[in-house]
Amino acid sequence: MTSTGSETVIGNARIVLADRVIERGWVAFADGRVAEFGEGNAPAGSEDAAGDLVMPGLIELHTDHLEAHYVPRPKVFWDPIAAVVSYDGQLATSGITTVLDSLRVWREDGAEDVDGRAGVLAGAITAARDANLLRADHFLHLRCEIPMPDVVEEAKELIGRPDIRLMSLMDHTPGQRQFRDEGKLRDYYRGKGAGMTDAELDTLFERRFAYQKAYAATNMREIVALAHQYEIPLASHDDTTEENVTDAIRDRVSVAEFPTTMEAARGLHQAGIGILMGAPNVVRGGSHSGNIAAVDLAREGLLDILSSDYIPSSLLMAALQLPQRVPDIDLASAVRTVTKTPAEAVGLADRGEIAAGKRADLIRVHVARDVPVVRSVWREGHRVA
Repeated sequence: MTSTGSETVIGNARIVLADRVIERGWVAFADGRVAEFGEGNAPAGSEDAAGDLVMPGLIELHTDHLEAHYVPRPKVFWDPIAAVVSYDGQLATSGITTVLDSLRVWREDGAEDVDGRAGVLAGAITAARDANLLRADHFLHLRCEIPMPDVVEEAKELIGRPDIRLMSLMDHTPGQRQFRDEGKLRDYYRGKGAGMTDAELDTLFERRFAYQKAYAATNMREIVALAHQYEIPLASHDDTTEENVTDAIRDRVSVAEFPTTMEAARGLHQAGIGILMGAPNVVRGGSHSGNIAAVDLAREGLLDILSSDYIPSSLLMAALQLPQRVPDIDLASAVRTVTKTPAEAVGLADRGEIAAGKRADLIRVHVARDVPVVRSVWREGHRVA
């Protein structure tokens, strides 16, 4: 074949397929879809990738990084559409072409400035999308804090949106799950913004204990029923104990976000639930909360999906570092944790791999001194970065 004006061909590249790497090859795409790919010399007129990696665009299921753009300082609220556009640009230049924007579906006075703003941010995402301001493809992930009194009503305000692809069941009550060590949660809040005093934290924690006792069981049943009614995949969050795993199985969750112990991860894996861990955990070599290291799960075959969580650039870094840290994982397998597997977990079967007929969501990545740099980004065949 020969490259034509309506078609783009990238040659002289390391092509990362779902099951192997073509060390020197090419990929062609047209009309927003991958047309074909091959080994060796590219057709005439191709773009020279100079030996860089060419791989599917990254797919992000859990990032609350939008909040940092919307509330860049305590009590400072940026224009929400401008915040979405800024955040989207950072995602795209980090190689992320599909993202589930994680929105907090709860209100809690005195805790986080961004609480209760899910509707505002969802509206801003829609407005930016409708104005063709976005480089990545955006969907929504509703983070439901189960003990909060109004979480069910707030979820109902958003649940009819067609762009919701995931709902997570979260409970950050002190002394359990991610924060079994209550001191870690105190450190977290002391370090945010102007920080909170011990007296303020005592009041906050007492309120959370009361909320969990009064509302958690009922809210859990209602949120799970709502997700199943609207056929939205469910994620558990910070599973720690055998009881947590049993609950996840009962609720028919498909993804387990950030399990905190090897015991929980093994139980979830045996139940066929996909395990998602933080890419920063891989890059840093461990959890910032003192929980299980993602690399330890990977060595046990218990890691399915990576998420950038709070640092967009970590997603690509972690995928490329995994083969170095876990020799049993090759590059194609590592890249699947940030492309094909997360796509399948939320029903996006049209993307996540370089294969004929799939969306031409692709990135070109140059690596120097072990640091990856995204040189080019295509979404549905159009260069967006």
